[in-house]
Amino acid sequence: MGQKIRPNSFRLGISSDWASKWFLDKKAPRRLEEDVVIRKIINERISSAGIDKIGIERTVSNCRIFIKVAKPGLVIGRGGKGIEELTKAIESALLKLSKKYKKTEKSSLSLNVEELKRTDVSAKVTSQQIAWDLEKRLPYRRTMKKYLEGILRNREAQGAKIRLSGRLDGNEIARREWLGKGRLPLTTLRSNIDFGESTAYTTYGTVGIKVWIYKGEIQ
Repeated sequence: MGQKIRPNSFRLGISSDWASKWFLDKKAPRRLEEDVVIRKIINERISSAGIDKIGIERTVSNCRIFIKVAKPGLVIGRGGKGIEELTKAIESALLKLSKKYKKTEKSSLSLNVEELKRTDVSAKVTSQQIAWDLEKRLPYRRTMKKYLEGILRNREAQGAKIRLSGRLDGNEIARREWLGKGRLPLTTLRSNIDFGESTAYTTYGTVGIKVWIYKGEIQ
């Protein structure tokens, strides 16, 4: 079971929290579609900053978005210009979506950018970095080994696994390769498993990257 399900959703409400927080009402389909649009715009515009988490909190008249990134300077920009442009892009996209439902709502939108500390180990950011290296045509075995060693240098990480799938190094037949070290109890609900996945768009096709990091048990 632990090999067939996403670790974050498996522990949702037990050891991991919801990425979006709002009340369930008649507007739930619209809220869900808005969340998808917000996440899509953020991932398209600031993916180079190394996105770790995107959290959305809603009240009756407010929508707060929390973005945790490895390079906050790329998001904020000079004098906060980057955040202003990102906010305008999200607001315009939500306005287009409101035309579909034929109802416009007045709600204030606020963006909060948080820096991912150097001591933190993020599976999502690691998978993005591996994807960028594969797009530069670096050897996949060396790349996997380098990032696995980098994860395990951190005291917080007790085990990790990296898996790649696709036409690795441009081979004709697609296959899966993985490299792991340490403990990784995926079926234990108390275990703090950080999971991230990304896609590398190479000249010979797409390569899927999945990263698991075990950070001990939650008491």
